[in-house]
Amino acid sequence: MNLAHLLERMARQFPARTAIFHGLSGVASYAQWAQRCAHLAHQFEAAGLKTGDRVVLFMRNHPRYLEVMFGAWWAGLVVVPINAKLHVQEAQWIVDNAQARWAFVTADVTTDTGAQLKGLQRVIDVDSAQADALWAWPHASDEAPQNPIVARQSDDLAWLFYTSGTTGRPKGVMLTHRNLMTMGLAYFCDVDAIAAQDAIVYAAPMSHGAGLYAIPHLMAGARHVVPASGSFDAAELFELGQALGPLSLFAAPTIVKRLVDHAELSAVSVEQCAQAFKTIVYGGAPMYVADIQRALRIMGPRFVQIYGQGESPMVGTALSRFHLSDTYHPAHAQRLASIGVAQTPVQIRITDEQGHDLPLGDVGEVLIQGDSVMAGYWRNPEATQAAIRDGWLFTGDMGSLDAHGFLTLKDRSKDLIISGGSNVYPREVEEVLLQAPGVSEVAVVGAPDPEWGEMIVAFVVAQAGVSLSAQDLDAFCLQKIARFKRPKRYELVGHLPKNNYGKVLKTELRQQLSQPEWYRAAPCTHK
Repeated sequence: MNLAHLLERMARQFPARTAIFHGLSGVASYAQWAQRCAHLAHQFEAAGLKTGDRVVLFMRNHPRYLEVMFGAWWAGLVVVPINAKLHVQEAQWIVDNAQARWAFVTADVTTDTGAQLKGLQRVIDVDSAQADALWAWPHASDEAPQNPIVARQSDDLAWLFYTSGTTGRPKGVMLTHRNLMTMGLAYFCDVDAIAAQDAIVYAAPMSHGAGLYAIPHLMAGARHVVPASGSFDAAELFELGQALGPLSLFAAPTIVKRLVDHAELSAVSVEQCAQAFKTIVYGGAPMYVADIQRALRIMGPRFVQIYGQGESPMVGTALSRFHLSDTYHPAHAQRLASIGVAQTPVQIRITDEQGHDLPLGDVGEVLIQGDSVMAGYWRNPEATQAAIRDGWLFTGDMGSLDAHGFLTLKDRSKDLIISGGSNVYPREVEEVLLQAPGVSEVAVVGAPDPEWGEMIVAFVVAQAGVSLSAQDLDAFCLQKIARFKRPKRYELVGHLPKNNYGKVLKTELRQQLSQPEWYRAAPCTHK
């Protein structure tokens, strides 16, 4: 099994169909896409790269991302995607750990520092004349290429994805051709049907789940759209959707919120939203109930939620378009707060610290088993043994299952706050504060406290033009949650620190709280 066969299959069936767009411009048919990948594979082999060698993609979103990705697979190589927002020194660590041979970059990833990746056989700027020469296909035609695809087994490595490394050095997640094929097929079963006239737009980083969703859309022979900006711009996406037909995309909740903000501020109707967007799959960070309710109201039933991890990419649970819109179901409110039911290829369990199953409704660690689960961590057997036990992936996420199979996440196990001997899940407090008038964003963390063990601290961002006070926020919490769950301190801030994928960096917030000057600041709002 080699994922490149998916591209070859489409190139043979629909060679003239436009496959890749850069903005509104078509840049490759399926035959041309396959030809370029086959030619790149030949270039890799001619340069001495061997089956299983690693090729780095340290790039912003770019049409050539798709060509390098499938060209590497065509040659039997392993793709190492690196977040384009990382510092070059951080990327260098990944290059060294992966023992990569080649790297493809866009110039902007080194603009701020002027530094370059080192220790590689070649580093190629995909917008350079050097890249144009590498891509030059000497016998271009409208036919699928005849160059053979290097045979790979289902359990051979395809995608070496490095985790964010918020608690230390990132770990290389080893994803096989089987893992990614499972992910692609699960999209059709649990997320959405895809037709040939559909189009996926890459607004979120292609180094993450957004790029992997190329696989199911390739399976259907759909169109692949890279925005001209190379990143997320709400107005640009609405324009692309109106011009090319309704788009599908994967988006972190922060992107969803910006799309909804744009639709509301621009007075875009639900009908116009339907013309621009077919399916918006969201995940990667918490989507609060108030936010998805607003999104459904303003943009209509465009949404599907998925839950997975880098270690089980895009495959864990799914909250379907039907369940999100089934307002007459008596458990609809609870289901909106959940992340859906187990996707078809996997099983989900909730266990205690010893791995024993817990009763329905009890909170414990979420475990996943199935063909989407990684082969292990690259060059890190100790971490692999800790994460995968008896075939089950221990996710580190805390949650509970109900009688109908819906999983509700509480928090990462490391985010649990124990205050005064009681467990407090930050997400529960965040959900309440997001309902308070004038609140735009919230992040709740624990800070060391000599009396309580940990005190609950809420970082709150106000909506534009709104003035908030800790007293008003505390009074609102008094109406909604138990007294012991209320924050003991409110930090009113202009923004929350986030990574490139929209996740709030709670590690940075905790670091702020560890500074001595924080404790010398204003006292807590209540005892």
